[in-house]
Amino acid sequence: MSRLNWQKSTFSEEASSCVYVAVASNGKVRLRESDDPDVILSTTRASLRAFIRGAKGGAFDRIQEGGA
Repeated sequence: MSRLNWQKSTFSEEASSCVYVAVASNGKVRLRESDDPDVILSTTRASLRAFIRGAKGGAFDRIQEGGA
């Protein structure tokens, strides 16, 4: 696996709670958090774009902690 070029989100203000993103050579988007960098999520650009659009539009505002 090639080395990823991780970029820190500009919205990550505290060093202990940063979100990083990288694009793999196969075009997949990788996401990780600074507090558990060994856990890496993988998605497509289109899926990430749809998720961000939904989050900005309030689609997840009613999600409760611990809910299924």
